[in-house]
Amino acid sequence: MDGKTLAGILREKYQGASRNEAACQVHLFGIQYAEVLRECSWPLREIVKESGIGMGYLSEVNKGIKLARYAQLKEEIVPGDAPTQNGKL
Repeated sequence: MDGKTLAGILREKYQGASRNEAACQVHLFGIQYAEVLRECSWPLREIVKESGIGMGYLSEVNKGIKLARYAQLKEEIVPGDAPTQNGKL
């Protein structure tokens, strides 16, 4: 996958996020595409720049890449799958 494609995916995730979840979506992008980003011939800085979301998110993508070693994405989020305490939300 080339850098331009990755930049487009990052832009879509960012723009599709609700107002308070943009950074979370950028982290998820880093987690989901960590291996592809490591193997891409484009520097990460150029991918973020090409996406147009702002260079401040470069560190957020990096955090996602680092989290990829420890995180596992769910295939689908099911309503009611939220964590509970004592059986209540």
